[in-house]
Amino acid sequence: MAEMLHLSVTSGSDSSALSDQSASSRVGNRSLRVAEKERRKNEAEDPFVAALKYFSDVEAGTPVVGNDDFENNLVLVEKVAYSRGLHPEAISIMLEFAMSLRMGTTPCVRILKCLIPASVVPQEAVVRAWVWLTVGKIPTSTQILFIKWVLTVFDMIDGKDHLRAVYGFIFSFVTDENLSPFICHVLYLLTRKESVRVFRVRKLLELQLKLGRQPYLLHLLSLYKVFCPELVTLSIPSRLRSGFKNHNNPWKSALSAVQKRNGCQVPSSTSLLFTNKDKTASRKRKHRHLELPALRSVTIQMDQTASSSISSNSRMVVPLVQVHSFAELLENIHRIELPAQMGSLLGSSLALQYLDCVQDESALLRLNFWLGFALHEEFLFCGDGASQTSEEALLFLNKLLSTQHFLQEGFFSSEAFLYKFLNFWDGSLFRPQILDLLSNIPVVPSTKIGQLLFEPLMQLFFTSSLFFKCGLMECLNSMLLKWLTWHSVYALEDDLDISLNSHTSINMTLSGFKDSVMKLIHFVGRLASVGLQLEGCHSVLLSFILDFYETVCDTFLKYGLPLVVVPPPGVFYPALMATDPVSVDRLAYIMHRYKVNLMSAKTQEKVTEAFYISRQTIREFNHYMVVMVNCLWNSKMFHPGMGVQLGEELLLRSNVAQHWRSFDLIHHPAFLSYAVDFHQRCWPARRDMDLNSIKLAKPWSWYLEYLYSQGYDGLKQIVPAH
Repeated sequence: MAEMLHLSVTSGSDSSALSDQSASSRVGNRSLRVAEKERRKNEAEDPFVAALKYFSDVEAGTPVVGNDDFENNLVLVEKVAYSRGLHPEAISIMLEFAMSLRMGTTPCVRILKCLIPASVVPQEAVVRAWVWLTVGKIPTSTQILFIKWVLTVFDMIDGKDHLRAVYGFIFSFVTDENLSPFICHVLYLLTRKESVRVFRVRKLLELQLKLGRQPYLLHLLSLYKVFCPELVTLSIPSRLRSGFKNHNNPWKSALSAVQKRNGCQVPSSTSLLFTNKDKTASRKRKHRHLELPALRSVTIQMDQTASSSISSNSRMVVPLVQVHSFAELLENIHRIELPAQMGSLLGSSLALQYLDCVQDESALLRLNFWLGFALHEEFLFCGDGASQTSEEALLFLNKLLSTQHFLQEGFFSSEAFLYKFLNFWDGSLFRPQILDLLSNIPVVPSTKIGQLLFEPLMQLFFTSSLFFKCGLMECLNSMLLKWLTWHSVYALEDDLDISLNSHTSINMTLSGFKDSVMKLIHFVGRLASVGLQLEGCHSVLLSFILDFYETVCDTFLKYGLPLVVVPPPGVFYPALMATDPVSVDRLAYIMHRYKVNLMSAKTQEKVTEAFYISRQTIREFNHYMVVMVNCLWNSKMFHPGMGVQLGEELLLRSNVAQHWRSFDLIHHPAFLSYAVDFHQRCWPARRDMDLNSIKLAKPWSWYLEYLYSQGYDGLKQIVPAH
């Protein structure tokens, strides 16, 4: 009886538990039904959702003319697109409707122009749209508009793997002459090493024979050659003019407004690339292209787990944006995925370290392409004077300079820009930045250096202020230093071939390099000689000139270049007769270094037949040394053969007693104060000052020791005290 009671109690409790579960299940199902009903109600009340449903379900062949439903729904979609942008699902629906031509070609253009993404663009929708290009009878102008849209939102596409999977399909459109410029641009952005094939190279070469050397074809071929140089035997210019234009005009302003309204920076190419407007509009451009884009991954949406463990071996590539330390960079150095916006590399130290370590030719090619656009659009084609007061342009140039200093070499796109910019430069616009950029250019062939550099710089130098003259001298000295450093670092063992840039294939023979360096030194000598005359031998300008010749005098021993070029008389004599002792002492040091270099060169000349120092150079040096010693020590300044000769009548009319002693170490204007001080110390009781008494044997030796104790070591190198 007890067992039966227990069973009945147990069965009762089980049934109550089941009834509770059933009740909770019914409540849960009811909640889901209520939520679903509420969602459907909200969707039914949202006209935008209804509009999207209309374009998703509309049947093919539905007429456009007189169709109020179509017009009302499209106006609603346009309103939402231009106000807050379209979400990914809306982009997919509208793009599918437009490219499928379900209602003909009339609404296609209008819909493409209102495809303003709010966040990202689904790559599946883009791939399906490419397929529709061959299925439907879309007009060529509409096909071009679609490709322009793809280029504009390229960095907003949530992935590129499926697009790269249909690379060959996209490449098939390259033979269409109307589409070819735009297709080449898309291919340029999608190309990887595995994309380069022999038949594609052959097709591009055939197209080039048909259309000529079009810049867009050359740019794509240049990228192919970077990846597979053995497949592209065509000689491609090292400096190509702009090959791809920007095509974001229909969407730029609307997309920028949507981004600002949404309060987020979507990685759109409109923040990076440049708008090609008509000439009138280009005058009103206000530096909208110099902002460095943020470093972002090509793939915008990614799994959170994958992003938290970038070192996982299961991932084939690692977006550079996910690398946060140099250790992570080294760990994933061969699996790094560069961003689509190459300009963002300038703002990332890790990206620059990657470029410096890997020396990726394709990355540098893309970066130079972006940089060339920015510099030309904002500094060459902007004629409204906005550059003169733009902090944005100043920050951009400073960032470019810091990048070049980090990489320890310049970009060929900035080099090409400078050659053009110098012809229009007034010498004051961004002077420190332009001169710093100028000092970074690689060695220019001697046959072109005159036209590219010397002619515009000479005009600026002779018509500018003392401050600019000093800045240019410092710039040319820095340029020479970098040229000589490149030579000493990259010269091959046989000293016959010099690689001027580790990231390019530009090579120059040793004789060609020497010719370029010699022309630069002679050019600076001409500028210095005339500049000192124009500025009255200003001591500040003379100081910068002597800085340059301190570099020149050691070209052989310090940098291994078998070249010795002495300064011209227009530099030597103003320095010798300078009114400040520092300049005279520095000249003495420079002449001492010339002596050491020439003696070492003569020794090397006996060993190596290829080494040769001109006899004229040795004669000029010997003459300068004789003049300096006779002038400062022997008091024979205006004697015949001393280089500076004045008529006897003129010397007599000057009423200067013992004029031949006017520039010795006692009477020289630069050292006269030291001679007076020394005289007072040696003969404090004398009332009459006789400086010639210093010339006596012992006082003269003491006086030299006194001068050398003041830090004038250059004079000490020429003639020691004892």
